[in-house]
Amino acid sequence: MKNIIVPVDFSEQSENALKVAAGLAKENKAELLVLHMLELSPAIMSDSGYVSQEQVVHLIKIGEKRFADFLDKPYLKDIKIVPVIKHYKVFSEVNEVAEKHNADLVVMGSHGTDGLQEIFIGSNTERVVRNSDVPVLVIKGGIDKFNPKNFVFACDFSEENIPALKKAIEMAELLKAKLQLIYVNTPGDEFLSTEDTYAKVSKFLDVAQLGLAVEIYNDYTVEKGVLNYCDKVSADLVGIPTHGRKGLSHFFMGSIGEDIANHSNIPVMTFKI
Repeated sequence: MKNIIVPVDFSEQSENALKVAAGLAKENKAELLVLHMLELSPAIMSDSGYVSQEQVVHLIKIGEKRFADFLDKPYLKDIKIVPVIKHYKVFSEVNEVAEKHNADLVVMGSHGTDGLQEIFIGSNTERVVRNSDVPVLVIKGGIDKFNPKNFVFACDFSEENIPALKKAIEMAELLKAKLQLIYVNTPGDEFLSTEDTYAKVSKFLDVAQLGLAVEIYNDYTVEKGVLNYCDKVSADLVGIPTHGRKGLSHFFMGSIGEDIANHSNIPVMTFKI
């Protein structure tokens, strides 16, 4: 892990992510690319959407000043930091920065949920997840030291998830975490018998050429199954595959993937299929 990107908006959630990224950078002697995308107010834009060069330069100077203040933290000492300011808030640019700098990971803070309000859905974090080709680590709240020991990875064990699982295996090795695979069996049309479940998992592992144990967990929904299993094994991190722009995941039909990211009390890592 040599290059880590942290998109920031100078919020408390951004700092939560920055602290975790700083710890990972120190552990791996990695470089931190701290990215800020300017928020262009409609008030400064013409009817055509044009923003003058002078206004952009002014905003960049303000951003640079806020950057300097935001990055003046003791926990960033002795870490190589590269501030990056983008002119517009285009979330695909995070992936472009990741490709340019050969980044291994994006770390972002998220509000998660606040009562009944689903903040992750449609949020900056969710947009970055959909556009990122590299794994995205979503941090929920403040973490004194990010040192996951139990890493749960959930998928439906269809063959398209093999690349995501292999990335999760690599990440678990980097983090020195134990990776636990889980298949959630639910009632209704998606229900599989014990024999059929083991046959599906066995075929998946055979094609992937992996010899790993898989926990079959029964619950009323996939979301409940993943979150309940994480509680059961005291997981520190949960991983899910994503389809990017096509939706958070084909496996997590509808909004199940977003629900897991919203309601998880532990960090979530997404892997692009």
